[in-house]
Parts: sequence; structure tokens; C-alpha cells
Amino acid sequence: MPDGVLLVDKPAGETSAGIVRILKRSLRPRKIGHLGTLDPMATGVLPLCLDGGTRIAQFMDAAGKGYSGEILLGCATDTADITGQETARGDVPVLVETRLEEIAESFLGEGEQIPPMYSAVKMGGQQLYKMARAGIEVERQPRPIRIDHFCLAMTEHGDRLRFSVDCSKGTYVRVLAEQVGAALGCPATLASLRRTRFGPFDVSECHDLESLQALGREKLPILSCLDALRGIAQVVVDGPRAYQVAVGGKDCLLGLSLPTGAPRVALVEPSGQLLAILDCEPAGDWRLRRVLYPQAVDLYRPSASC
Repeated sequence: MPDGVLLVDKPAGETSAGIVRILKRSLRPRKIGHLGTLDPMATGVLPLCLDGGTRIAQFMDAAGKGYSGEILLGCATDTADITGQETARGDVPVLVETRLEEIAESFLGEGEQIPPMYSAVKMGGQQLYKMARAGIEVERQPRPIRIDHFCLAMTEHGDRLRFSVDCSKGTYVRVLAEQVGAALGCPATLASLRRTRFGPFDVSECHDLESLQALGREKLPILSCLDALRGIAQVVVDGPRAYQVAVGGKDCLLGLSLPTGAPRVALVEPSGQLLAILDCEPAGDWRLRRVLYPQAVDLYRPSASC
């Protein structure tokens, strides 16, 4: 099985970890892990790192995400979505498009959110959702978020809104649903959620679980590690430089032309394999973070002198 990333269109009703277990049994990779946990009720983009692809997980761009779904008005739950227990009821106001546009616009830009109790955030070494299940609620500190796009629209159901949002990593759409309700003056909870984008990956690139299981190991549509890092600047190096980088030579980056202003660079060796990841330090110096193709040592080893 090639190293890389598999893009799954997660179905509703299964946890992200559950998807990993299912594909681990059917595909039998050496290593497998998912990025960006989705709630069981949610569907959409779930990237899975397979075998050597697990080594690039920390470098994959997940800063921006996109979602769509529906918000149920007039009802609040303890989990902030329709899977929870109802905690409040209220009248739904008359909805007007111009008011929805104003509310959506008010969320754009930098902001803060308090993580919900039903979340994987850890406090004192324990995940919040475990405390919530035990009936414990603790004070949480607001966290910075950013909303780049937000659209609210009426549906044929008077108590539901359709939405789409592009937001930063760490944004809780469930909390956003509650905030929309507060702006309208009524309780609200998340009715459905679909992740349409994860960093550079779009839901149109994803594959459903059943089709992946039917394909089997040899025909999986796996993105190579280099393709999976499409959001990172790439620099191709020659054989001698690839050897120096692979052995981790002290001066392996000396004289290498790198893009100005890029926070991170993927080095590519002459045959097109992802060689290494470089990070730019605050002072402007480049640092070798990880060698991902150690085979370059043997492939480009200098010939012995006569």
C-alpha cells in the first residue's frame, strides 16, 4: 500500500475513530490515523493518513475549514446539537432575510468562543465531554477564532436555517448555532453538519466508505505525501543537495534558494519524492524539521574517488 492520505466522506452515525477501525480491519495498513475529529452526527471530509503518511500529519494545513448544515430554532440542548437532551424551549421569531444577513455579517472576522462542555478539550488532564457525562461543569476560558465567510438562509421550515461557513481551526459550529439563536432572541441547536473543506481538501475529492472497502488495498485512491502537502511551497533540489539533506549535514541548507515569506517549505528530490520539511524560524533562518525520504542517502551517495 502506498504511503499517503486517503480522503473519506464520513457517513453520519459513526465516530471518526470508528472509521479508522473499519478501514484498519478491511485494508490492514501498518499505520492509520485520522485528522480533524468529526462528531458522529456529522458527515464530510475526513482525511486519513496511511503508513508513511502518518509522518506528515503534523505538517498538513488544517488552519481553515468549511461547513454547511442546518440550525434548529426554538430548542436548546445540553450538547448544542440535536443528539442531546432538550434544556430549553422558546418561540421562533419571524425571520427576515435582511436580519439574517446582518447577523451573519456580525460574526465575520476575529472573535472568541467558549468551548462547549461536550468537546474533546482537556482541562486538568481530563476531556471536557467526560466531565459533562459525569454531570460536572467547569469554567472554560474563551479561545480565539476567525470567521471568513458566513451565510444564513431561510428554509421551507419556519424553525430551521440553512448555513455555510468558512472558519479557523478550533471553531465550534455547535456554539455558532447557539450564538445565532441568541442573536435572534431564541434558543437554537445544531440540526445537521457537513464538513465541506479541510485545509486544501474539498469534499468533492472524498470517497464514500463502502466504495473504498470494495476497492481493496491495491486500488485505493491515495494521495501521495507530496500531493497531500499541496498548500506548502515546494522546492526541487538536485542529487548532491538531496544527499546532504538526507544525512542531515550541518550545512545542508547553505546556499539553497528558498521562497521569501513562506513559513514552511517541502523539499523534493530529483525523482519527485518528498524529501524533507523545512520551517522558517522567527529570525528568518531555515531549520530542517524532518527527513521523509531517507532512501536518498543511498540513491544520491557520491561515488568514491579514484
